[in-house]
Amino acid sequence: MHYSIGQLAALTGLPVKTIRFYSDEGVLPAPDRTPAGYRRYTEQHRAHLELVRTLREIGLDLATIRSLGHRRLKDVLALHLKVVETQIGALQRTRAVLRATLDKDDPAEEDLRRLHALGRVGAAEMAGLLDTFIDGVGGDVPARREWLAGMRECMLPDLPEEPTTAQLDAWLELADLLADDDFQASLRRMSEDYWARPRDHDAWRKTTAAMVEELRAALAAGIAPGSPEAAPVVERVLKLTGQTGEEMLRGFDEHDRRAERFWELVAIVRGTESASAAHAAPYQWLEQALRARS
Repeated sequence: MHYSIGQLAALTGLPVKTIRFYSDEGVLPAPDRTPAGYRRYTEQHRAHLELVRTLREIGLDLATIRSLGHRRLKDVLALHLKVVETQIGALQRTRAVLRATLDKDDPAEEDLRRLHALGRVGAAEMAGLLDTFIDGVGGDVPARREWLAGMRECMLPDLPEEPTTAQLDAWLELADLLADDDFQASLRRMSEDYWARPRDHDAWRKTTAAMVEELRAALAAGIAPGSPEAAPVVERVLKLTGQTGEEMLRGFDEHDRRAERFWELVAIVRGTESASAAHAAPYQWLEQALRARS
């Protein structure tokens, strides 16, 4: 059965102008034409128009609908679901900020700044910032770039649906840190020596774990960093790492404290303890012990 454009409009409830527009834009498959040039539509066109109308009602744009000719409907709907869930998440975060702001007797300019910034930094923007950060820190060293890419999932927290004010502030501070060119350059410089020569990364991780275990044992035993009892602990650590005390102190001096802050922010957003925070006390003890003996 064939329909004129007027008949199809009557059957679907869509204006003739809309059907013609869909045909011209490739959203609706091109119909055959009569010798006189009139369009002739089929049942398939009617069914397709019903689908287009439904997809438009749930918010899909025409470009996505046009791609149905090359993609499964299930894939398109799954993509749309992700978009909707992202929008819901953004609205929930905005609601959390508004609630926290309205709980105050006298909201301040900082509250407005937080609300404005949150609108600019959603999950997609944060993922883009992290990709740029990994590219900037990785530089032209393939092994370093590969290692950072493997760490990407650990470095990208998900902001909760009902975030606290602390989590929102940590999220925004994390975005600023990822976008900080100076921080990227600093991390590149700090890691140049490490990545300049081939290393056994599994062996390095085991050495680090053994060193931290030594330092935690010293802490648990109540050994003061400047005491005589600290000396053999430091010697064992230096032997494990193959470094001199001077080399290790230089590492502490050159270390960018923003690296710890990065992991603290990730932990705050996730609502978990930072791995960096868990190692902070042993490393602080080691730095104090090295300085006491220098």
